[in-house]
Amino acid sequence: MKLHYHKDIDPQWAWAEYKPTAQTPWTMKQVAHLYRRAGWGANWTELQAALKNGPTQTIDLLMTGKPGLKAFQTRVAKLAAPLEETADEHRLRAWWLYVMMNSPHPLLERMTLFWHNHFATSNAKVQHVGRMYRQNQLIRTHALKRFGPMLHAISEDPAMMVWLDTVSNRKKTPNENYARELMELFSLGIDQYTEQDIREAARAFAGWGIKNDAFHVYQEDIDSDSKKVFGKAGSFDGHQIVDMCLDKKTCASFLSRKLFKHFMSDTLVPDDALIQPLAERFYKSQYDIADLVGVMLRSNLFFSPDCYRAKIKSPVEFGLSVVHMLEGRVDTIQFAEMLDPLGQRLFAPPSVKGWDGGAQWLNSSTLLLRHNLCLALSSTEDQRILNRCDPSRLVKKHKTGAQSELAPVVTMLSELLLQNDLPATTRERLQLRMKQLREQKYARYWNAELIMEYQIRSMCHLIMTLPEFQLL
Repeated sequence: MKLHYHKDIDPQWAWAEYKPTAQTPWTMKQVAHLYRRAGWGANWTELQAALKNGPTQTIDLLMTGKPGLKAFQTRVAKLAAPLEETADEHRLRAWWLYVMMNSPHPLLERMTLFWHNHFATSNAKVQHVGRMYRQNQLIRTHALKRFGPMLHAISEDPAMMVWLDTVSNRKKTPNENYARELMELFSLGIDQYTEQDIREAARAFAGWGIKNDAFHVYQEDIDSDSKKVFGKAGSFDGHQIVDMCLDKKTCASFLSRKLFKHFMSDTLVPDDALIQPLAERFYKSQYDIADLVGVMLRSNLFFSPDCYRAKIKSPVEFGLSVVHMLEGRVDTIQFAEMLDPLGQRLFAPPSVKGWDGGAQWLNSSTLLLRHNLCLALSSTEDQRILNRCDPSRLVKKHKTGAQSELAPVVTMLSELLLQNDLPATTRERLQLRMKQLREQKYARYWNAELIMEYQIRSMCHLIMTLPEFQLL
């Protein structure tokens, strides 16, 4: 994957609010681009509504979510109640996929997924479904609020305390794992601290542990002696160390860069001049995550060619985008099983650094598995996911005019899935496939409607296997 270091992007232009003009109009491409990054893609109804409403109203809706979020969260919390009793991690993954698929606030779920990868806690070590569920709820609570309270809360989170060994941190035998990742991965980035800072900070977390499955401080294990961290001396406790990390402006720059990559581009590397306005604003806002995300989603740079289809969909983003755009409903227990081999097992990131993402998502094996997933979702022949994702049914629902001709139906599917954003060679490939489908011999007992439905599903599958559909 080739990285692009742009030094010629004017920060003032980049972070100014995008306003449609004759040269940069608000079209289906801009709408779909926005929904791919702030949701799971746009279905046909959302595309049409956003075209009419314009960017400001559309982004406002994505930032706040549709009405009914509280009632939805109450309902899915009840669905989660048996998870701890069953201790079934697979059902926990299915539960979260259900939430992501059906939440009236998809951006909130996207941010929950982002922070899940940021804090990268795996049940492979935690071995406690209830704690993993509660960490997921903790992250969701803070995902679009302020980063500081989230960092304090995650430091006391039982799943995290097991994952990074806070529970074995004692005055006589300090464990440095949490202090190290707090600085390197969660707040400051590499080269922003010394080994002495790590050793001294670790002492501040001594005595933190779990009692009755909740955070507890074991007084006898506390190290109340003076420590020296970032050049300051004092008998700091863990929360004071967290605050010292948050006080550093480096924290705002580190997180702004990470969110830039998440929302803007896998390959565009921002120079300091471009990232600085974001970091300054983030720091002054006391790490208001929603404010920072809003600035990026509304910006000129976000809607520019530098960021358009400049990311590769993760397996979760890919699978959910297919289901959402085709307005399907699938059994998430089976769906979770089908997503795992693509390389993203929820609640089990591969290391403390999480998933690398970008080009790492695609290889010959995972690409074939993506094609097979699309076939399973669109063919109605795969019994695992209950046949509830049928493109021919979608066409009947939204396509006006004659539905007996394949070409206009394919145009609609291409608009929905790729906004007709295809090179000439790909258009020729679609034309050739349509010709083959028309000339194909079908069973005598198939009537014209069955043949048409088969052709629609075949063309939909082909479009979803194109390289452009793998991009976010």
